[in-house]
Amino acid sequence: MPTSTELIARDDAHVLHTYARSPLALVRGEGMTAYDAEGHAWLDFTSGIGVNSLGYAHPAWVKAVTAQAGALQHTSNLYYTAPCGQLAETLCARTGLDRVFFGNSGAEANEGAIKAARKYAADVYGAKRSKVLTLQNSFHGRTLATLAATGQDAFHTDFGPLPENFAYLPANDPAALTALDGETAAVVVEFVQGEGGVVPLDGDWVRALAAACAEKDILLVADEVQTGIGRTGTLFAFEQYGVLPDIVTAAKGLGGGLPIGAVLMKEKVAAHMGPGSHGSTFGGNPVACAGANTVLQTLDEAFLAEVRRKAAALRAGLAALPHVENVSGLGLMLGLALAAPYTAAAVRAACEKEGLLVLTAKARVRLLPPLILSDADIGAALTILRRVLA
Repeated sequence: MPTSTELIARDDAHVLHTYARSPLALVRGEGMTAYDAEGHAWLDFTSGIGVNSLGYAHPAWVKAVTAQAGALQHTSNLYYTAPCGQLAETLCARTGLDRVFFGNSGAEANEGAIKAARKYAADVYGAKRSKVLTLQNSFHGRTLATLAATGQDAFHTDFGPLPENFAYLPANDPAALTALDGETAAVVVEFVQGEGGVVPLDGDWVRALAAACAEKDILLVADEVQTGIGRTGTLFAFEQYGVLPDIVTAAKGLGGGLPIGAVLMKEKVAAHMGPGSHGSTFGGNPVACAGANTVLQTLDEAFLAEVRRKAAALRAGLAALPHVENVSGLGLMLGLALAAPYTAAAVRAACEKEGLLVLTAKARVRLLPPLILSDADIGAALTILRRVLA
């Protein structure tokens, strides 16, 4: 096998540099631990930015995807497959929503949600009802439409003109609800703004928003690309806010490591999405769906209760660390605000040298560990962070 230095050099020579990568070349993983070519190990509290929900090489997940790859790896959506149908049935049963469209990523799922919302509004109220409201500080993807939906100017620079008729509300502001007018098709929210700094929305404000949307038949769209699939301690974060959105998007942790996206919707929305209204060549891929089925089978109520317990323990330990001013987030989606002169980027780099992988979000250190973490993993991560912050 090539050395880590050789792997990095090959990547640097040929891969488009759209990511600021750490100087690590990972070649394998097991559970919570990632390894490079030389056998150096890192405790991974990133889970591939929230993707590896069951960690690395989970035995049941590996068995399911391997068996499916050896039986039927792809058919397109012109035909039915068992893994796709099973996944759709499970998602609907566990959310109370009625239909699912499968794609390949969170950005694709959010694109599909925007299309479905505008199609419903156009059919029921006419073409003028097409405005999509999102929140300031939000992030919904890197395609042109999801960039337009993202409420951060920094992501818009150099990519104009962006698709039109998007506007941004201040989160948690009751006065913002007056913007829901007769030209508004949908409001899109992240219950915890991940790229925006791991900031949860206020529950009372969310419920007021949902009530205002329902009163005016404006679709409430929940972007649960990062908050969904057990990340916040329930299968989806909307369960903790006491609302049922009209459309919910999912991706990241759903596939357990394989690309998949999903748009769940109520029947009233789905009724307007007929043949030809949307599509995806790889959407509903049987291998990805087999992995997702294993993830959902694993995330039963007992498992999710353990996620909540471990999240509380991790949060308490983080709050007690030196130079941590506050801990934000929900469940196992946590952000650390640090006292000066500590910076998130410097702490992330120092943690890597000590054997711990963490992320950043704006000025915060961001933690998205696999949902399988143990109490020992929590203790090990806290020990490294305490050493770094000391």
